[in-house]
This record gives sequence, C-alpha cells and structure tokens, in this order.
Amino acid sequence: VPAYVILTALMSLPGRIIGGWEAKPHSRPYMASILIEHAEGVSRCGGFLIRPDSVLSAAHCVAGKKQVKITVTLGAHNVKKKEQSQQMIHVVRWVIHPNYSKKPTQYDIMLLKLKQKAKLTKEVGEASLASQNKPVAIGTRCFVAGWGMTSRSGHKTHVLMEVDLKVQRAEVCKKSFPRGYLQQSMICVGDQSGKKSTFHGDSGGPLVCNGKVHGIVSYGPKNGLFPKVFTKVSYFEPWIREQLRKF
Repeated sequence: VPAYVILTALMSLPGRIIGGWEAKPHSRPYMASILIEHAEGVSRCGGFLIRPDSVLSAAHCVAGKKQVKITVTLGAHNVKKKEQSQQMIHVVRWVIHPNYSKKPTQYDIMLLKLKQKAKLTKEVGEASLASQNKPVAIGTRCFVAGWGMTSRSGHKTHVLMEVDLKVQRAEVCKKSFPRGYLQQSMICVGDQSGKKSTFHGDSGGPLVCNGKVHGIVSYGPKNGLFPKVFTKVSYFEPWIREQLRKF
C-alpha cells in the first residue's frame, strides 16, 4: 500500500471522503452521480449501474420529495468537469421499496430506470451484486466510494473519493440503533477509531467487498462517524430481480 494512502487513511483531511483518498480515475466504472432536483432545491446522492438502463441507490435520497426530476451521470471522476467519458442520462421512473420507512430508516433501497441505455465503455460498466444468502464475513475490509462531504465541517469534493471500512458485528449497530437495526436486511460497517467514514452526499453509493456490491450507504449516527448502516443488497436480490423484469 503506498505511503500516502496509509497517511490519508489516518487523517481526516478537508477535501476528502472522511479519512479516505482520491480514487484512481474510472477504477470504479459502475459509480453513478445522481442529481435530484425537487421543490425545495437540489440534492446529490451516489448510486451504481447494475444494468445498462438501471441504477441502484438509497430510497431516502428521493422519498418524500415533491416535483422530482433526476439525472444520472456515469463515467465521471470529477463531477464539476465536462469529461469526455461522462454520460448524462435522465431518469424516467423510479421504484422505492414498498416497505421503506424514514423513522427508523428501513428498507432503504430504490431502483432508477434510465431514459436510454448507457453505452458500456472502459469508464462505464455494471457492478456485480452479491448473491442471495452469501453473507460477508465480519472483519472483511470493504470499500465505499462517493462524491459526498469530506469533513464534518462541510467540505465537498468534486472528484471521486474512496475509503476502506470493516464489516462489524451486528451487535455494534444494534447497540447504537436499538429501534431501527434489522440484521437480516442491513450490514453494520465502520472504522472503530472513528477517523474514517462515509458522510452526507455519499448516500446510495455501493459497499464493495471482494469485488461484489454487498451494501448501499444508508445511515449512521447524526454527527458521528461510527458505526454506519448499509442496506444489505443480497437480502433484496429477489426484489431487485422482480423490478428489473418490469423495467
């Protein structure tokens, strides 16, 4: 591991996913930057391409918002630049899981249908999902990427950042979120030192363990960094398959 990676992983530097580092450009070709325009303004989330016409994300990014218009950017590294690799595609419809609830946050998963199929290139590709009933082992080192806030004081990043986080025992999240944590449909993840984390704007992005997407960035403590709860993709595999058949 290069020294600068170790260094940035130990420090919460402004301008980075908290405690993370800049991703190698286009090394995560499935990443989607999602722009959500709505009655109250504009917000951003992450997501990931699972089929040329479908992106998976977190339901809380859109649920409850009015007059919603969604645009997905694929193939981006710097979302502020017009890179040749980028493909901007409008979303024609979205499906939020019927059991989604905000308080407590549960069933936090949403599928977006793109207006046209993305062109698969070196910079735009599909993510590989973890299959049903294939749990990820406790202690596994996983990666999360996103364009979210990079410090608790609100620094934002325009380039894709990534961070490594470990899968924790379910009890860790049950203790922090006694009312909301559901072991069968969620994964407990984090960095116990509290120096590394996802933060605002990373929602909906993928948790990648051993090359497969196991989780979707969902929620965590209000201002804290540990632990974080991810929607368990493998649990929702039948629902995802069912929706894709209808798309």
